[in-house]
Amino acid sequence: MLVDTHCHLDAPEFAGEALLQRRQALAAGVGLIVVPAVEAGNFAAVRALAAAEDEAGPGAGSGSGARCVYALGIHPMYVDRARDEDLDLLRQALIAAADDPALVAVGEIGLDGFVPGLDADRQERFLAAQLRLAREFDLPVILHVRRAQDRVLKHLRRCRPSGGIAHAFNGSHQQAGAFLDLGLALGFGGAMTFARALQIRRLVSELPAHAHVLETDSPDIAPAWRHPGRNDPAQLAGIAEVFAQLRGLSVERASAVATANAVRVLPRLAAWVRWAGHTPGGEPSA
Repeated sequence: MLVDTHCHLDAPEFAGEALLQRRQALAAGVGLIVVPAVEAGNFAAVRALAAAEDEAGPGAGSGSGARCVYALGIHPMYVDRARDEDLDLLRQALIAAADDPALVAVGEIGLDGFVPGLDADRQERFLAAQLRLAREFDLPVILHVRRAQDRVLKHLRRCRPSGGIAHAFNGSHQQAGAFLDLGLALGFGGAMTFARALQIRRLVSELPAHAHVLETDSPDIAPAWRHPGRNDPAQLAGIAEVFAQLRGLSVERASAVATANAVRVLPRLAAWVRWAGHTPGGEPSA
């Protein structure tokens, strides 16, 4: 079973299609989809996706599509329009969801050094505050680290959340090792399907087995066969095939390793993975 560890299924590009996308994802072998929030205004939307099928939690029926779980956070590209009070709203939302097994992380949070004009100081302040919330609520983090790996690492070393994922990773081997040493995994998706993405493909093939989780970042970062069109969670099956080829593994083994890694760094996924009919093994060894 595949876990899409990063998918914005609540995005406007999927308006009215959430159930269709979940059904298509499940048909492609994707059993779980992690939907991270990006601002206070969509906290309710990501919670609703997780609650749409089944209020009962792990152990209920298989339903009609891949199961959604969620994360709550304020994305670095949204902090310029966020209010300071939104951090209080995030804390209140985390308190309200304390007993919700579908809440699996604080995210998407982090830093973005690519988009011009963003307030870097405000980004750092929001990241630091959200890392403290992750520590307070003992939740892992889903991190945006675009052209900001070293700055994000500085904050992680200060605050030490309980693991998580550096999403859409595109740093150096040294930076990758630093994230792994802090107990995080690295997210890989559509970018690695392009033959010209030499650095990312080297990271996929050369990093240790415990390093990788799989993601789509739908509707963004479409794989080569969809570029420049819209990405969707069902494409994770093809992404997993490329991942397996780069790792020199069968698709089944590569998928099992990535799923076990996802459960390790997002521990609340474990119950949902069992619910979806797959029990991950111990520490990956491939």
